[in-house]
Amino acid sequence: MPTNHVDFRRREPENLVREHGLDLRLLHPWPGLATPFRGAWCVLRPGDRTDTHQHREQELFIAIAGRAEVVVGEHTHVLAAGDLMLMPGDVNHHVLNPHDEDFSYYAIWWDGVMAEEYLA
Repeated sequence: MPTNHVDFRRREPENLVREHGLDLRLLHPWPGLATPFRGAWCVLRPGDRTDTHQHREQELFIAIAGRAEVVVGEHTHVLAAGDLMLMPGDVNHHVLNPHDEDFSYYAIWWDGVMAEEYLA
């Protein structure tokens, strides 16, 4: 890629949508971007709790600002700005923000199917 072509997506808080119990913006679609993973900019407002869910993909949370609790199965983990958390696929989980400030994180998820689609 030529160095004079750089494409930015700023935080754009006005473009977040409310889904699954939080405000988010999906990485895809992004014209010209092909990746073997998917991702989303996520913001949990004070008192927010995501829907409990599971999926086949592994998932990485990159905590950017604030603090939250991530419940994976029967275990609760505190996640704070600067932390990374890797979860295996097929486990029930949800994120909750019992604090008085927003919790912002980036979620990235992937699996073999996505990799195969990318390589095809």
